[in-house]
Amino acid sequence: MKLKTGLIAALASTFLATATWAEEVRIMWYSDGNEGEVMQDLLNRFMADNPDITVVLDNVAYQTIKEQLPITLAAGDGPDIARVTDIKALADHWLDLTPYISDPEYWKTNFGAQMDWMRPDGSDAITGFMTQLTLVGGFANKTLFDQAGVALPGEGATWDDWVNASAEVQQSQGLAAAIAIDRSGHRISGPITSYGGNYIGADGMPAPVDDGVKAFVTKLVEWTNEGKNLKDVWVSAAGGTYRAAADDFINGQVAFYYSGSWQIANLSTKIGDAFDWVATGSPCGTTACSGLAGGAALVGIKYTKHPEAVGKVMDYLSSEAVVREFTERTLFLPAHAGIVAAGGLNFQTEDPNVKAALEKFVAASGQTSPAADALPAWKWASAYYTALVNRTSQAMAGELTLDEAFARMDQDIAEQVKQAAQ
Repeated sequence: MKLKTGLIAALASTFLATATWAEEVRIMWYSDGNEGEVMQDLLNRFMADNPDITVVLDNVAYQTIKEQLPITLAAGDGPDIARVTDIKALADHWLDLTPYISDPEYWKTNFGAQMDWMRPDGSDAITGFMTQLTLVGGFANKTLFDQAGVALPGEGATWDDWVNASAEVQQSQGLAAAIAIDRSGHRISGPITSYGGNYIGADGMPAPVDDGVKAFVTKLVEWTNEGKNLKDVWVSAAGGTYRAAADDFINGQVAFYYSGSWQIANLSTKIGDAFDWVATGSPCGTTACSGLAGGAALVGIKYTKHPEAVGKVMDYLSSEAVVREFTERTLFLPAHAGIVAAGGLNFQTEDPNVKAALEKFVAASGQTSPAADALPAWKWASAYYTALVNRTSQAMAGELTLDEAFARMDQDIAEQVKQAAQ
């Protein structure tokens, strides 16, 4: 009996030592398409090679990332790593990975172009890397255009050209609306800069809404009132709540959808061969034909209790082979300079719409306006986006006049600046 008791105690001790030794790293993750499945596959390989680290991928809704994570971070808590898009405004919460990664120069060489997007102003910290680059732009349901006998607007077509052509398709095919735009201040900011809008004052602080903002927002509200823009996308939510219109496009309810390159895998998976679709780039305003560059960043959280393990996980996920595989399987545009330079990506899809769409977004990336290019690294971009989406939707709902909406935008932005200073 004593032998058995001693054996059990020894086994229990070994188990507890093993359990204690394995560090747990939690990643808060959201997906637009299949990237959560791909990431889990990659992490399973990492854990097989690193049994001392357990990585838990917490798949959450994008809205959780947008609304709940900032609250958690403000309380000095959070996951160990997170995939985020609001990367500049929350940069004070990111972990400086420099002491915990094996080769900081590798990170600077391959991810340096976007590092200022995800760290506090004036800092040289390495806080994470972009899992992909994105560009805002449009998609057209080519099958619906063909069935309606309406030609797709060509190179240099304006927003009015696209809306009017889509309205012809709407009338011919009995669609819910001609166009749909994601309920997002980020999404409409490229078009706003195409009409000459600029958010950044000479002192680097938010400028009052200008004629460019007013020009595009006025058009957007008018299109909504005319039944051309899918109203429900914008008025079905309040405040800064995000609402994508991807499902409306996938279900054939609109002829033109304005979102971004991250939707390519989602559209390919869900549309299949139901209809032909094409990427269009961004329609033109009065001064440019601009989308807005951006992307999702994978960042370390400075409140982690396992910074060394976080560094090891991030080293693995940022390695060239892993980034390449992630890119090819998720159909994203890579942010890794070495991969971009080498080219030869073998995107894993049999959908003929995908390659053409990716090529179109790559071409459109050279047409972004300087005002749009300045936004990803600007601290107050998120404050501006939130004010835009909130007050624009209220104007669409008839709760505010346009003049009242513009005045409230300035007030909202000023209030966010004031709160940040407290």
